[in-house]
Amino acid sequence: MRILIVHNQVIPVKTYGGTERVIWCLGKELVALGHEVVYLVKHGSSCDFAPVLFIDNQKDIWKQIPKNIDVVHFQEEPLENKETTIPYVVTIHGNRNDATPFDKNAIFVSKNHASRYQSESYVHNGLDWNDYSKPTFSKKDYFHFLGDAAWRIKNVKGAIKTVTSTKKERIKILGGKRLNINMGFRFTTSTRSSFCGMVGGEEKNSLLNFSKGLIFPVLWHEPFGLAIIESLYFGCPVFGTPYGSLPEIITKEVGFLSKKRKELTSAIENVDLFSSKRCHEYAVEIFNSKKMAISYLEKYKKVFLGETLNTNCPKIKEIQTQKFLDWEK
Repeated sequence: MRILIVHNQVIPVKTYGGTERVIWCLGKELVALGHEVVYLVKHGSSCDFAPVLFIDNQKDIWKQIPKNIDVVHFQEEPLENKETTIPYVVTIHGNRNDATPFDKNAIFVSKNHASRYQSESYVHNGLDWNDYSKPTFSKKDYFHFLGDAAWRIKNVKGAIKTVTSTKKERIKILGGKRLNINMGFRFTTSTRSSFCGMVGGEEKNSLLNFSKGLIFPVLWHEPFGLAIIESLYFGCPVFGTPYGSLPEIITKEVGFLSKKRKELTSAIENVDLFSSKRCHEYAVEIFNSKKMAISYLEKYKKVFLGETLNTNCPKIKEIQTQKFLDWEK
């Protein structure tokens, strides 16, 4: 098949950017499987395994699609010409908390994510683990938080409190600064927490490699969470809240879930009960880019044959009235 992957961002990603990382791995795997891939992305992008076209935001997106494309894969819903005859799918990477329906060819990123919008159409994210350095499973001496710390639903304060409530454990924050004034004045005083900013590449790999575990007490229904599988790859069990995709991804072998901070603190004090190698093997086996690509190909073939991925346009099952999900500090 000849597949056009559309995303109005720059690839490849350097630091933070989960969707960009996923579509990069997806495209590379599709090429390896014998398919042709073209990217339609933001100016400044480059790729060494597939042609790159640049989006013109002044033009209708459908008019920018080459004529010989079999399937278009959007990363957000196209605004114009919904009744197009061009086969397409749309991956939904985030949450919507209103009654606006999603596209009939929506693909969610976890079973839970799909279920919350009354759909059964989903594909788990996967990564090309060859892009990551191999874990050493040694010299682990701190825990880590990975995500955009400025986003309150990620609950970096809860992550820090979970770790600093132990007698001596430390935490490194990957994805934030100690002083944040962009979204209201926030300053973290804990001496057992250190902030690494938005890291990527080998620096990020090294920080994950020497971590005992990921602290992930999110206060929303996480659609998937690349931070989870990246951490597992480096042998880090996950300690988080039981929301969204987490119960689906985190088995008892590779982590512990609770909305009570004290229970998470107790669990990380017993982190040695988890096997770093098993966490790594689990991520490599279940959440790899080849499995993801094969699953997407099934969706591509379905729309290419003129079928839709959802009988009805997916729509939220229950609007969430509380800003943050429960967290017992």
